[in-house]
Amino acid sequence: QVQLVESGGGLVQAGGSLRLSCAVSGRPISSYAMGWFRQAPGKERESVAVSWSSSITSYSDSVKGRFSISRDNAKNMVYLQMNSLKPEDTAVYYCNLDNVRLRAPWGKGTQVTVSS
Repeated sequence: QVQLVESGGGLVQAGGSLRLSCAVSGRPISSYAMGWFRQAPGKERESVAVSWSSSITSYSDSVKGRFSISRDNAKNMVYLQMNSLKPEDTAVYYCNLDNVRLRAPWGKGTQVTVSS
C-alpha cells in the first residue's frame, strides 16, 4: 500500500517562498510520474505540477515560472519549490501518482497560507 506524507507548508507573506516535501513509501517512484495537487476552500482539487521523470516536468498555467517540482528517486521523495507566492496559492497541497488509475489514497496534505 502506497503511503504519502506531505510536509513543509506554513504561513508566508505574498512574494515569499516555501519548499514542500513528499515522502512516498510502499512503491518506488522511479518508474512513475508524480504530481503535486492543491485544493483551496470550496474548490476542487487541481493538479499544479507533474514530474514525468527527473528531467521532464509540466506545470499549470497558474504556477508556471514560479513553482518547480523535483524528485529524488533514491530517497523516494518529491519536492515542490514555490517562489513568488500569491494569496491565490493558499490551499492544502498534496502529492500523488499522476496516473489516476494508479493513484494512492490521499495523504493529509500540507496547508499553505499566503497573506497579502
